[in-house]
Amino acid sequence: MKKSLAKVLSLILALALTFALFTACGKKDEDAKEKGSKGTQSQDSGDKADKDGSGKSAGKFLIGGVGPLTGPAAVYGTHVEKGASIAVKEINAAGGINGYQIEFNFEDDEHDPEKAVNAYNTLKDWGMQISLGAVTSNPCKAVAAETAKDNMFMLTPSGSATDCIAYDNGFQVCFSDPNQGTASADYINEKNLAKKVAVIYDSSIVYSSGIYQKFAERAKDCNFEIVAAEAFTSDSNTDFSVQLQKAKDSGAELVFLPIYYNEATLILTQADALGYDPIFFGCDGLDGILAVENFDTSLAEDVLLLTPFAADAEDEATKKFVSDFKTAYGEIPNQFAADAYDAMYILKAAIEKAGVTPDMSISDICEALKVAMTQISVDGLTSAGMTWKATGEVNKSPLAVAIKNGAYVSVQ
Repeated sequence: MKKSLAKVLSLILALALTFALFTACGKKDEDAKEKGSKGTQSQDSGDKADKDGSGKSAGKFLIGGVGPLTGPAAVYGTHVEKGASIAVKEINAAGGINGYQIEFNFEDDEHDPEKAVNAYNTLKDWGMQISLGAVTSNPCKAVAAETAKDNMFMLTPSGSATDCIAYDNGFQVCFSDPNQGTASADYINEKNLAKKVAVIYDSSIVYSSGIYQKFAERAKDCNFEIVAAEAFTSDSNTDFSVQLQKAKDSGAELVFLPIYYNEATLILTQADALGYDPIFFGCDGLDGILAVENFDTSLAEDVLLLTPFAADAEDEATKKFVSDFKTAYGEIPNQFAADAYDAMYILKAAIEKAGVTPDMSISDICEALKVAMTQISVDGLTSAGMTWKATGEVNKSPLAVAIKNGAYVSVQ
């Protein structure tokens, strides 16, 4: 009898434990479902993308970009993100692209190729369908290779190296490096700015070395002579006394700087200490020099650069963009912001031309846009009548600006 009673009690206890276990599991499942539901809800631009049952975007074009939001080139990336965001808001407010909204997400790469690829993969996980590539050339070169593997369409606002468009899915908004080198030589020649020119360039990055190569080739047919060509690398980019002394000793009246703005601030500071005051002339990489913390901007007075955008232009589109940018972010946009703004409207034009919809596969979107890009013409902030070759290179004309009283001013 005692044994039977013990068996009954054991059975009751086992049933009670089983019931408690299933109740706890059910509660965990409900909690997991609730948590998962909250985790996939889309918020503002840049949050996790909405998905329908097929895994496609829920009636939105998902566009992603990569660039430096922190680190030494951050002024480039932050302005690209801001310029693109203004365009996205405008396009969405006007009804989107053929009725479809844009969702935009931007990831930091710290101006590092490996981190750029990681950021690209993060955007892929998010659901990106179209890529803005990367902001600076070396990271963009790395990202371009990944987009080619995925056959994802890429339109980089500012990756200017030819390697950025080495694959048939890649296109540029900015000038290519060869064009910048050639145009710079032509401008110096046509304006008769100098008879003796020195060049200080970064041989460790494709942006700088690519521009220098074409500049040197074009200079052979110009009325000036390159009397000194001095290189540095990313491992030796703080002391430019040797390069500046050689430029000074060679009698260079103009120093060409196809480099980024951080190194340019050091060169201008060290040239002043050396008592060397030539004309300094650069390309779009110098755009941003006025925003460098603790830099004496008076040292940049009269610096010249070729750029596709001048914030003081009097056309209505530029005035509105500059006003909207200042209202939103409290600063004046540089040409990287303008390139990114144009990039979104270029994508809009290409998508409309191709009849692309968000439910198409990434590869089908890419194939359609590759064709459409060679068929459209876009009037943007950075040029009127922009067209594209099948190689991905843009046809546009540069502008010359000078730094006057701490601001960029258009010059003829």
